[in-house]
Amino acid sequence: MSAEPGTVRPGGRTARVRAAVLRAAGDVLAEQGFDRLDLADVARRAEVGKTTVYRRWGSVTGLVADLLVDMAEQSSPREETGSVLGDLRANASLVQRTLADPRQGALFRAVIAAATCDERTAAALRRFYEVRVDEWAPCVEQGVARGELPAGTDPRAVVRAVSAPLYYGLLTSGTVPDAPAAERAARAAHAAAVAGVYVTGPPGP
Repeated sequence: MSAEPGTVRPGGRTARVRAAVLRAAGDVLAEQGFDRLDLADVARRAEVGKTTVYRRWGSVTGLVADLLVDMAEQSSPREETGSVLGDLRANASLVQRTLADPRQGALFRAVIAAATCDERTAAALRRFYEVRVDEWAPCVEQGVARGELPAGTDPRAVVRAVSAPLYYGLLTSGTVPDAPAAERAARAAHAAAVAGVYVTGPPGP
């Protein structure tokens, strides 16, 4: 079975073409939004042939899906500070810095807006967050093992609770989250987890 457009992990010149095209696509999304994303324009910006872009990605949604795959792969790995609260602070800080970045913040807003009306983009966005949540979930699992959080705590629910208020504030008010907002988000998620709010599994022995 052939791979879906934009999902093959290339090397050599193909890798350079992919990097240039995805960078150009991200620029267009950040500058003009999803509605203005055009494969021919992306090809021009990336200085590659239109046929290459059409053949490899096939559609705007295919290109956005691959961009999200690349963003997930390039995102910073989790930090392990030795405590759940410290780890959640590190996660919140990473999200805050990403959303406060002029290019990355605009890019995320454009993709999230597109996901509300395009199922393929929505599916790609869900996969992006699954990758990122899975990256940070072990921090919570380790906290449970150390006895900092109740047994049965859902690690992914805790990680999502950290970033949720930061994204919500950005999307509903247009306010870019700052460092104090990240601190509040981490502390709130931690306090709720300690209180057992995210216990979904059976209690341990």
